[in-house]
Amino acid sequence: MSAQTLRIRPMTTFKLDHVAVAVSDIDEAVDNFEKKLGLDCERVEVVPTEKAKVAFFDVGGAHVELVASTEPDSSIARSIAKRGEGLHHICLEVEDIEAALALARAAGIRLVNESPVPGAGGTRVAFLHPKSLNGVLIELVEKGPGRADQHADK
Repeated sequence: MSAQTLRIRPMTTFKLDHVAVAVSDIDEAVDNFEKKLGLDCERVEVVPTEKAKVAFFDVGGAHVELVASTEPDSSIARSIAKRGEGLHHICLEVEDIEAALALARAAGIRLVNESPVPGAGGTRVAFLHPKSLNGVLIELVEKGPGRADQHADK
C-alpha cells in the first residue's frame, strides 16, 4: 500500500447509543411502541436546548429514541414538516466529544454544533451535518461519569 492510499484511523471509538425517530405525538408513539412492540419506555424528558421531548426504549443495550417537537420552530418540527415522521438521526457515543468534533472538523465534516450542548440525561451532544455524511444526520453523545444511564421515571 502506498503512502497516498494509507488511511490513518482516528483515535476515537464510537458505540451505537440510539436511533432516533421523529414523531408528531410522543404520547401516541410511546403507546404504539409499548403496546404493539412490547417495549418498555425507560424515561421521557424534555430537552430544552433541542426544543424537544424524548422517550427512550432499551433494545439490547442501544436505544430507540422517539423525539417530538415542543416548539413549532424546532429542528424536529421542520424535519417532520419536510419529510414526515420517521428516522431522524443515528447517535454515536464517544468518550471525548471535543476530540471527536476536532477529528470531524479535520476530516472536512460540516458541523451543526461547533461545541457540545446539553442533551438528555445530563449528556453533552453535538450534531454532524447530513450533507457531509451521505444524507444521515449523526449525533455524537458524551455521557461521562454519572450521566445518562440514570433513568428517570416517565
